[in-house]
Amino acid sequence: MFLHGAISGEKADKLVQAMKSLKIMIELFGVKSYMACATSAFREAENGKKISERIKASTGLDVQAIEGKLEAEMIYSCHIAEKLNHNKEYLYVDVGGGSTEISLFSQKKMIYSNSFPIGTVRMLYNKVSDHDWEKMKEAVKEIGKKHDSLHAIGTGGNINKIYKILDPKEKFILYKEMKNLYEELSSMSLEERIKQYGFHESRADVIVPASKIYLSIMKWADINNIYVPKLGLVDGIINYLYEKK
Repeated sequence: MFLHGAISGEKADKLVQAMKSLKIMIELFGVKSYMACATSAFREAENGKKISERIKASTGLDVQAIEGKLEAEMIYSCHIAEKLNHNKEYLYVDVGGGSTEISLFSQKKMIYSNSFPIGTVRMLYNKVSDHDWEKMKEAVKEIGKKHDSLHAIGTGGNINKIYKILDPKEKFILYKEMKNLYEELSSMSLEERIKQYGFHESRADVIVPASKIYLSIMKWADINNIYVPKLGLVDGIINYLYEKK
């Protein structure tokens, strides 16, 4: 999608088959409440709505292409900062393949949220414009100016993997530690990353641009550490469905 603006016929076929399998599992286990969400790639695909209609006709599943703000709210609804100091302000950052969601939380309330078309896969294919990068930089710097002593919360598969590699004593990753790892990974080939850290190939390539995004945001906002709750959108969906009951 990031290369051509649409999901290919082959990928669409595989997606429909995957959703058919998922519907069978839902019926097999008697799941009473469920939700199917799609994020940035599906949101932006020119044929996303058509594929969504095809999935619904084949499986009965209604795939919802959720906006970045709702995605951030759903993940945060897992009470990821429950054990943190609520007198402090937290910059929540979620880095995906197609977008980066940035939200500011104060006193448990979201007071700012924005989704930027800057993601790991886009960066790999050089599909991130200087304009979008500068726009995110300006937004984060403005937040940093208005809010002193910010703390960061990071979610996403890559930050979870970085946390596992660094294995800090606390649930925080220091900026310096992540930067050192980023420089090491950047100097290695894809094959070396796979061999050294046991990455799956799909992780070995995106972890470098993901690290760059997290580090850039922390630098712009003058944040020295990032809290990693190791939760994501799946956890948010579960909590969202539970609270609706």
